[in-house]
This record gives sequence, structure tokens and C-alpha cells, in this order.
Amino acid sequence: MIMPYLTIAHSGNKGRGVFTSETIAKDQIIEISPVVVLSAKDRKHIEKTELFNYIFEWGKSRKKAAVALGYVSVYNHSYNSNCVYEMDFDDKTITIKTVRPIAKGEELSINYNADPDDPTEVWFHHMIEHQ
Repeated sequence: MIMPYLTIAHSGNKGRGVFTSETIAKDQIIEISPVVVLSAKDRKHIEKTELFNYIFEWGKSRKKAAVALGYVSVYNHSYNSNCVYEMDFDDKTITIKTVRPIAKGEELSINYNADPDDPTEVWFHHMIEHQ
């Protein structure tokens, strides 16, 4: 499920990003996407490819990986994100939910640390600006 007002557009030096064509209220589920789960062995192979930039750690041990379908892997990182993601290991889905109201035309972002306000530096921190 992807809400129809979500779009993919150019996001400056970040490449592509997810934007909204409508105002969105706080605490709204805007996407539920299935994932393809990769074993720990397969993850090691994927980490040597461009897909490394799009996978999520998966499972309670975080040794597996998941490739999210839908728009999930296109949401850009922000240390002050306006959305949060939740993983459902049993249903093999990732849900995106807003954590504050979002204006029409605004880019939607997630904190890759899984907490919208977690300031822990992500692995590519040196390549991005603090937001």
C-alpha cells in the first residue's frame, strides 16, 4: 500500500527522494511495503553491490538483510526525520508513518537509525549535511 499522493522526485545532491503532493497529518501510515528477505550469506554478496545503499538490516540478530519494495528504499535519511519506519519480521513488511504534520510538496525522510531523533552518525555521515 502506497498512498497516491506520494511521488518520487529529484532531491538535490541526494538523488531521488519521496515527496508529498498533499498535506499529511501526524501519525498517518503512508506506506506498507513487502520486503524480500536475504540470508546473512546473501547479504554479504549484496553488500558488494550498489544494492548495499538500499537494504535494511533484518531480523532480531540484524544479520539478515531486506530489500524493501515500493518506495521504502528511496526515503532519504535525516537526523530530524518527519517519518519513522517499523519492521514486521513475521509479515515481512516495512511500514512508514508520519511523526509530525507534513506540508504539501515537502520531502519525506526517515532516520536510518530507526528513531526519528537519533543523532548517532550513520555510516555515510561524512557525505551528508546535518539536517
